[in-house]
Formats: sequence, structure tokens, C-alpha cells
Amino acid sequence: MGVTKGSSDLDTLLAELGRLAAQPLEQATAMPPEVYTSEDFLALEQTEIFAKEWLCAGRADAIPTPGDYLTYRIGDQPVFVIRGTDSSVRCFANVCRHRMMRLLEGTGNCKRIVCPYHAWTYRLDGQLIGAAHMERTAGFDTAKICLPEIRCELWQGWIYVTLDQDIPPVAERLAALQDIVAQYRMADYVQIAQEDHVWNTNWKCLTENFMEGYHLPVAHRRTVGGYFPARETRFSDKEADDAFAFQWFVKRPDAPVGGAHPDNTRLTGEWRQTSVLPTIYPSHMISLAPDHFWYLSLQPRGTDKVEIRYGAAFAPEVLAAAEDPDELIRETKAFLAQVNEEDRFVVEGIFQGARAPLSRPGPLSWLERENHDFARYLARRLGTAARSPGKARGSRPVLVRKRGGSKR
Repeated sequence: MGVTKGSSDLDTLLAELGRLAAQPLEQATAMPPEVYTSEDFLALEQTEIFAKEWLCAGRADAIPTPGDYLTYRIGDQPVFVIRGTDSSVRCFANVCRHRMMRLLEGTGNCKRIVCPYHAWTYRLDGQLIGAAHMERTAGFDTAKICLPEIRCELWQGWIYVTLDQDIPPVAERLAALQDIVAQYRMADYVQIAQEDHVWNTNWKCLTENFMEGYHLPVAHRRTVGGYFPARETRFSDKEADDAFAFQWFVKRPDAPVGGAHPDNTRLTGEWRQTSVLPTIYPSHMISLAPDHFWYLSLQPRGTDKVEIRYGAAFAPEVLAAAEDPDELIRETKAFLAQVNEEDRFVVEGIFQGARAPLSRPGPLSWLERENHDFARYLARRLGTAARSPGKARGSRPVLVRKRGGSKR
């Protein structure tokens, strides 16, 4: 199709995606390769999805004390999330109000936010309180200058941020998912790792890989694949949700991880071996087991690269009962790193295949139901914008100037 050169090609691709989305799963195929390789398609995703959806910046327990912060990016907008002196969690534009230097890097703790360029200094609530050598600038008043605040909400211990003023609250968007995950008490899990990576693939290749267990016995045969009876995968019998997709799967009792700890009194019966895999659109994925979870939060860095925020956590009783928690954490991180490398191999290979001239999408398995749900999500989000691409590209996000922060 060659969908890389203009609005007519983009419209053709979107129409093809729409036709695919309208098919029942039994007649559906994978998405066209140009969905992963088209620069115009990515530009539309940035304006109509990533600039307008809730995105996961990480876990609230990663910033437990006042002054703790983590940095993140929403498209071209760098942001930081910080724990305030009142224990609230808030998000601000990570750009100095003077010469637009980035203020904070990575993660850390600070009593004040000090620009590394000219030392303009802000309180933890974003208010400018110091700017040297500005006494000769007419009308300059630190009280009139504050970092733009960005919408930030907590749900089940997750930090969500958005540039969209009008999107409904996270708890409202995920009300149906709350019922599905409530018994795990995910908010109480203790994070043991948070890392940032860049892989050479399209963000949707990794999203779709997470959403299906079809590949587990093959791609993960050396690690977790043998402990997942694929035929026991279960999906909801309800209509697909606009905000998320999910599935349940059961691990075998001899699986080294994934079963409830003996001290877990929350789960009974088959739920002690059952995990749930939610994908919160567009790009927050959680593998939630009775004893641990790991997660991915993705953003495109081009059609061929994806930024990955990856993390893992234990249920509190697992760490409390461990004879050597540090050793348990080391072993778990090493094991999950191996699983991630197995995924990296396949998702980078998929993107290379999508760029190949002879590539064509094939039919889906019933185990790839969520992949088809994802195609339908993309068609819904991008279909209207396709009819007025100029308006979509010219839209500007609205920032929250002053809002009360969220507490864990």
C-alpha cells in the first residue's frame, strides 16, 4: 500500500483499519503492516491518542516521601510527578519558566526544584520563589510565575497523567476494571523495580504481544511458557470496554511464580492460581498475579522505537515472609529480565517483518481476541480525526493550573 506520503494514503489506511475492526473475530486478520510503519498514522496517534488519554507514569509508592519525584514524558511535553509537603502527588511541566530548560532528570528527592541553567528555584507546589539578578527587569514578580500543573490522578496505586482537560477521571474510566482486580488489592503491592528502556519496534507491536497468550508456549518456552495452559485462557462475555481489555489465565500449581502465598487470605479456590492481564488503553499493561505483578507503560519515539517504563512489585505478604528479601528481589529481577529479552526478540522481529515488501496480515486465533479489540479501539479513536486531519493536528492540550493533589 505504501502509506507514508499523504492524507489520501492515510485515509485509505484508516478505511482499511475500519473494515477490519468491523469484522467478527472469526473473520478478522492482524492489522495492516502500514499501521506500524506509517509516519502519518503515528502523527495521528500522537494527537488523537497520546495527547488525549490517561497515561501511566509509574507507581505512587516509588515516591513515598515529600520531595520524592519521578520524570516522565507525554509526547513532546516533559513532566515530573512529585510528592508534596502535604503528601499529595502532583504533576508539573518539567520546563523552567525562564529559558525553557528541563528542570529534573530521572528520579530523586529535592527540597526545592532548582533549574540547572540559571538556578531559578521553585517550591514543590511549582511556585517560583527565587531568581537571581532579576532586579532590573521591570515588573518581575516571582509570585506571578508558577510551573503549569498537569492533571494527575491515582488509581490502585498507579499514577496517571494527561494533557486533556476534559477526559473523565481515571476511576470513572476504569470502574468496570476495578471490580475485576479488587480482590487482588493491587494498591498494596510493593514495587521492587522501575526501569526505562528503548526497544527497536513500534509501540503497538509490544502492546499486542502483551495482549495474547498464544505466543507463550513458544516464545517463552525457556521461562514461563510451560506453566500456562493456553486452552484455559478465559475472556469476559461482556462487550469490549472503551478504556481497557483483559483476560484471565491459570498457572499450573508447580509454577515457580504466580500462585498465592500461604499467608494470602484474600484469594480462595482457583483464584489462588489465577492471574489477570489488563491492558489499559492506550499503552499501560499489567500482569497481575496473586503474588506479584509486572507492568509496562509505553510511548512511541518514532514508528521504529518505543520508550518503555517497566516495573515489578510483590504482594506485601511475600516480602514479609522472605528470609532474604534482597536475594528474592535479585532473583526475581533477573528472571523477569530474561522474560523481557524473549519478548524483545519477537517484537523487534515483528516490526522488521512489517517493513518487508511481501508482508501480509494473517487470520487471528481465538487467543488473540484482545488484539482485535485493540484494532477496534484504534479505529474508534482515529476514525473521526481522519476526516479532519488539519483540525486534529492543530489541537492544543489544556493544562491544569492549580488543582489539589492526589494522596495514595
